[in-house]
Amino acid sequence: MSKILVVDDHAVVRQGIISILERSLSRAFYCAEAGTAGEAEAKLSQEKYDVLLLDLSMPGMSGLDLLEKLHRERPELRILILSMHPEEQYAVRALSLGASGYLTKESAPAELVVAVNKVLAGGRYISSALADRLAEYLLSGKETGLPHEALSARERQVLVMIGAGKVPKQIGAELGISEKTVSTYRSRILSKLGLSSTTEIIRYAIKHDLIS
Repeated sequence: MSKILVVDDHAVVRQGIISILERSLSRAFYCAEAGTAGEAEAKLSQEKYDVLLLDLSMPGMSGLDLLEKLHRERPELRILILSMHPEEQYAVRALSLGASGYLTKESAPAELVVAVNKVLAGGRYISSALADRLAEYLLSGKETGLPHEALSARERQVLVMIGAGKVPKQIGAELGISEKTVSTYRSRILSKLGLSSTTEIIRYAIKHDLIS
């Protein structure tokens, strides 16, 4: 029997995913759920899972940070990203950090089932649009060289949220961190991108299509 762990900070989303799998997944499976990175790590320490369905936006440790940590500590664990963020923002990075696939939450339920089946079978799942983007990335033979590529996963999340016009209080509440910590990330972003103000961060995010 396959064992799947669904990690998302919204209980309704977790239950929706599990419901889709229960209706449509052809193989026998057991499904558990976790609402934070800490809960996910606790469950993984207690039981062996075949596939982790992981959201990127969670309070505390981000999904990308958890992905990187788990891939380093448990390279045999298959991790399928299921995120609200469009592929152009995070998919290539997630795959480079060890993800076995990337799906947006706007994907049809049937696509989720296909992706889970493929990952459970030991394969990788990417959409045709992402396949084209990956081909361009590989054929270029080098990184894009854009300054935001050097940001950490959390710094990039904060960059996108600032670019979308959110203030530190909103960002802190959504990410489960303090306003002071948000300000620290903002300072790092300004330094790494060579910018001097929030307005310039917003312009940068718009220019590079980082806002969904």
